[in-house]
Amino acid sequence: MAVAPLSHEEIEDRLAGLPGWSLDGDRLTRSFRLGSHFAAAAMIVHIAQVQEELNHHSDLTLGYNTVSLGVNTHSAGGAVTEKDFELARRVQDLAPGHGAS
Repeated sequence: MAVAPLSHEEIEDRLAGLPGWSLDGDRLTRSFRLGSHFAAAAMIVHIAQVQEELNHHSDLTLGYNTVSLGVNTHSAGGAVTEKDFELARRVQDLAPGHGAS
């Protein structure tokens, strides 16, 4: 099923409920800082599991003690859709369990 792109206003409204997330060009982005490299790697694995469940995948970057995400919906021409916000909310919810800030 096709997913409709969100308007800039819809994106801004949804971002208000996701602290630390922002719109960077045509992607939702967020970086998290963790206590160690191992904690960051574990969070990457957890995010990958959620992405498989949703069948929606972000670009993930693992740093020494950081995890960064960037996501948009390729099937919507690279626009931001509700699918991206669903993934962002799921990542936001799992982050505290990894000690991410």
